[in-house]
This record gives sequence, structure tokens and C-alpha cells, in this order.
Amino acid sequence: MLLVGILAGCGQGVAKDAVTDTLAETDTAVQTESKPITDPYIPTLPTGIEEADIFVEPVEGLAEDFMLGMDISSIIAQEDSGVVYYNEAGEEEDLFRILADAGVNYIRVRVWNDPYDKNGMGYGGGNNDVEKAVEIAGRAAENGMKLLVDFHYSDFWADPKKQYAPKEWAHITLEDKKTAIYDFTKESLEAILATHVEIGMVQIGNEINNGMSGETDATRVMELLKQASKAVRDTGAEAGQDIKIAVHYTEIDDYNYIMGKAATLEKNGLDYDVFGISYYPYWHGTMENMKKVIQDIQTAYGKEVAVVETSYAYTLEDGDGYGNSVGESDLVEGYAATVQSQANCVRDMIAAANEAGALGLFYWEGAWIPVGSDATSNEKIWEEHGSGWASSYSAKYDPKDAGLYYGGCSWDNQAFFDWEGHPLASLDVFKYVRYGATCEPAIDYLEQCEVKVNMGEELVMPTGVPAVYNDRSLSKEVPVVWDETQVAAIDTSKGGEYVVKGTLEDGTAVECPVSVAFVNWIENPGFEEKKTTMWNVTYAGSDNPTDIQNKEADCTSGVNSFHFWSNAAQEFKVEQTVSGLAAGNYTATASIQGGDVGSNAEIYLYVIVNGEEIKSEPVTLAGWVNWQEPMITDIALDGASDITVGMSVKCAGGGWGTMDDFMLYKQ
Repeated sequence: MLLVGILAGCGQGVAKDAVTDTLAETDTAVQTESKPITDPYIPTLPTGIEEADIFVEPVEGLAEDFMLGMDISSIIAQEDSGVVYYNEAGEEEDLFRILADAGVNYIRVRVWNDPYDKNGMGYGGGNNDVEKAVEIAGRAAENGMKLLVDFHYSDFWADPKKQYAPKEWAHITLEDKKTAIYDFTKESLEAILATHVEIGMVQIGNEINNGMSGETDATRVMELLKQASKAVRDTGAEAGQDIKIAVHYTEIDDYNYIMGKAATLEKNGLDYDVFGISYYPYWHGTMENMKKVIQDIQTAYGKEVAVVETSYAYTLEDGDGYGNSVGESDLVEGYAATVQSQANCVRDMIAAANEAGALGLFYWEGAWIPVGSDATSNEKIWEEHGSGWASSYSAKYDPKDAGLYYGGCSWDNQAFFDWEGHPLASLDVFKYVRYGATCEPAIDYLEQCEVKVNMGEELVMPTGVPAVYNDRSLSKEVPVVWDETQVAAIDTSKGGEYVVKGTLEDGTAVECPVSVAFVNWIENPGFEEKKTTMWNVTYAGSDNPTDIQNKEADCTSGVNSFHFWSNAAQEFKVEQTVSGLAAGNYTATASIQGGDVGSNAEIYLYVIVNGEEIKSEPVTLAGWVNWQEPMITDIALDGASDITVGMSVKCAGGGWGTMDDFMLYKQ
């Protein structure tokens, strides 16, 4: 079989032999129509609203065949590392059965070509070769779940930052690579289909925004995609299965960019069915934008869409000593790092995707939990079984990322299981999302209480703290009593940072930071925080000339700044609206530097109050780090009106610069 030759790099020991044996045993079986498992497990799922440990608002009109999927690619490595999973009764149970009972109807599995070094040592991340995909497929079929096969066409992680070719394909011609990708796809699918699993969808590539399988030229990538697509079509026809073909991208927060990717597929006539997207709410914009992307791709190109990766954190704690991918600064407004918020976020993403007409939503690695208690004791296990995100053996293949940062799991705080393998109540969101679930009203989290006092003004502490309940419709402000001694000790005649403790009616202790200073009412004024939704950018033309730049040399403070550049003429505005300011006179200012903007450039700071725009003096850019500081003073606010603060730039092509440290303060 051709796959054996392609996988020669893993023919080192057990890995190659296992794949070869699997294919040899199943080769005859897949030449005829694949038959379903004769007696797959059928879970008993809700038929109406139920009492539960979480509150779930039902999703009205949820499609009957909506894919409620989960990627559990690391499961075999987890089990080999000693991880045990439990059902809701506290009994040891197979993970696939637990997920089926929780309403998961699809399993997603990644497939790498040869995730082993020359000595047969695994690269980690689950060591997800074809052999493991076959085992996962069989267990999914036994539990009545369909399969989404995610080919990376790499020996290890493939994403927008890296798309390494498999070792065996690294030095072959494009024509040979086209043959190799066809053969690998077809023969891998034949081996998986021999388990009698129903493959509902196949991804030909993983987050291929910037290339695939070592290729970065769009034309060459398209040639590979066409061969991968043909392999899926041919295999499905031979097996009697209608397998959907998905092409997978991320960075959907840039609407024009992602629509451009869909346009490229259309222009090149690629045969595919589903535009697959990654949507992590921390990084990929609002759910409204996600809905728009889904709807517009369907409308413009007639393609189905699926959210093939997503997740949300239930805690900020770290379970294995390696560190987490998501921390406090990543949390999305409206959701805390709690079990209930995790359920709410997943429910809301399902609702948004369904409303937009998506096929379904897949949660990424929802069972990837710690194999032990700390990084030191776990290191040997990660190395031996591949249950960390990467092992040291991956260093030669991926020296710039895995080779530097190999170790454990950074995803444990986003799993649906605690660190001992017990299911969280949030896992059941999948089975409750259709009809809903009720529970006793309880506070999910308290919104951050923070007081800013302008120097010289009276400190007034809030009378209540906003409380968000499990049932969001019950959310309200709850009374709080502050420590009077701590309040009295704060001297507002001079600047300082304080913390005042308080108590809610039920005895819950809370804290409120108090800042005394000339308060800057602009949020994220220097663009240092990952969350930038408080800033609104509008621009003329189809291309956005702006971005957030991470380069300390181009900042007045910190390491980030608002950057602009384009070959074409530029016209854009960046602005933020501030509400709830006390009456009085205010000053707005910002810092900007740059050059090559042309003699007719129009650059200025502005504020808008009650529909009236007030502009600063025109700004002339005078070169690198020659900072200009436009200012507008005596801005009168009446205590009821909003104020918008922004910078407007109109300049020639080739113009460049950065903005930093916007300020709005009371005089």
C-alpha cells in the first residue's frame, strides 16, 4: 500500500508497524460498502426541560441534525498516562460513553502523518497518527457518534503560524506531493471506515490561512487541496458514504480577510462543501461578527459553514504546573471563569451558530486534563506517552515553537472535567441546550467593582455590586456594606491606590479597588490589553490600514501601539465613546508619530459631544519617535452626555505611524 511508503518516517518501530497492520487488516473490508455498527449505544436524552445543577436557556429552533461535537484527539495518550474519567454517579466510565450521555453526537479527531522521531519517540499532543484515529473512530461508532476527521497534512501541529510538510514530503516535487496527499487521505480514510464509523465530515487541512503542508504559494496550496478533496470524494463513493468536505480557516474577526479566503476557494473552483471556522471568543471577535461571517459565506458562495473549534474556561487555576493558554485578561464580557459561565458561553455560541444556519459546533479538547499534579512529576509522563502539548522529541521537527516550549497541557482550565476526571455540570449543556434546564437561583459571579476618584473630589462608594446570576434574567445589583474605617482613611487630596473591603447581604466578602488620581477615562488607552472592542476603527476602501503593533520602540509607554501603514492612500478614524462622566470641563490628548504622509495629509485629534465635533490643531508628523501631542481643552460635559474621543488620519500611500496613550481627564 502506498501509505506504508509515505509513513516510512514512522516505520521506526511500533508506530509504522501498527499503521501498516491496521491497513493490511482492513484493506479488503473497505473495498465494499461500509456497514454500521450492529448495536451502537443509544443514550437517553431529555425530551423536555429538566432540573439540573446548571441553568441552560433553551435554543429555540435548534436544528435536529445540529452537530454538537467535541475534539478529544488526546484521549488515548491521556488514558495511557493513567487518566481515568468518571460518570455523574462517580463511577469509572469510558469517556465516549460519558460524552454520548451528555448529548455529544460528533467526535472530531486530528490526524498527523508521522508524529514520531527516528527512534519512534512521539512528538506529543496525543501522538495522533492514523492508528489512533482508527481506535478513536471505532469507539465513537460503538457509542453512536459520527466522526469529523481533521487532516493536518503535517507530522505535528498545523495552524496559521506553522504548516510544516511531513518529513517524507519535505523534499519532493509538487507533483509527487499531490500524489502523496491523495494516497495518504484515501488510505487513511479507508482504515478509519473499516471500523464502520460514519464519517460525516473530513477537513482537508487545519487552519490553512497561510499555507498547508509546507506550501505557502496559494496556487500550489490549491493544487494540494484539489487532490485531497478528490481523495475524500473517491473514498466516500466507494464506501457508500456521503462525506462532507471542509476547508478550515481561523482569524474570522477580520471580516474582509476571511471573506477573501472564501472568495479564493470559489475563484479556484475547489470542490468542497463546508467552510470550517475556528471561533474562540477570547480572540476572534464578537458572536455577532461570527454570525455575519457564517451567514454571508452561505449567501455569497452557497457553502455550508461549521464552527469546528471553540472553547471557554471554567477556572483560572492551573492543574498541571505548565500554565494556561487563557487567563484573566482573556475573559469575555458577560462570562466569568466559572462552570456556569462556561455552560452559558457554549450555549450562546450554539445559539448564534444555529441562528446563522451553521451545521454545528465542535468544542476543542474538552477532556484534556492533567495527568498528574505538577510539571516536575509530570514531565516523564508527558515525554513517554505524549499527553503534554509537545515533547522534547518534537524539537528537530518544530524547533521554533515545540522545541522551545514543550511540556504539559495548557488547556486543562477549559476542559469539561475537573483535574481528577469528574465531569463538570457544564458538560451537560449539550443535552440541555435543546429544551433547557433549571436550577436554584444563585450568583454566578460579581462584576468588578472599581472606583476612580479625581484628586480633590469626594469619595463616594457604590451602594451595591452588580451580581450576575446563573439565570441571567435575574441579574441585579446587590447591596453591599463597606468598611467605614478603610473608606475614611482614603485621602483624596493626593494620588494613591487603595482596596476597600465590603460584605454582601449573604455574608459574601467583596473588595473594591479605589484609585485617586487625575483619572484617565479612556479604556485600554495604550492598546496594551488584548481586548480592544472598546475602540472602533472605520476606514475608506476595502483594506484596513491599521493594526495593533507589538514593538516597544514605537510606543510612548508599554509595548503596544495603534499602527497604520498602506501602499495605497489612507483614510481612517479610531475612536472610543465614554459614558457616565460627571459634569465639568475635560481635556483630551493623545500621542502620535510617523512620516511619509504627503503634503496634503489631514491628521487631527477630535471629540464629539451632543453631535458636535471639536478638532485639535492639525498635526504634522515629523519622523520616527518625534512624538506629537495634540490636545483639546475645556470640553464641557453636562453629566448626562456621552463623549467620543478619536484620531482622524487622511494621508498618502506609504504613510506610516503609531498612536499611543490616549487620555481624557477632568480638569
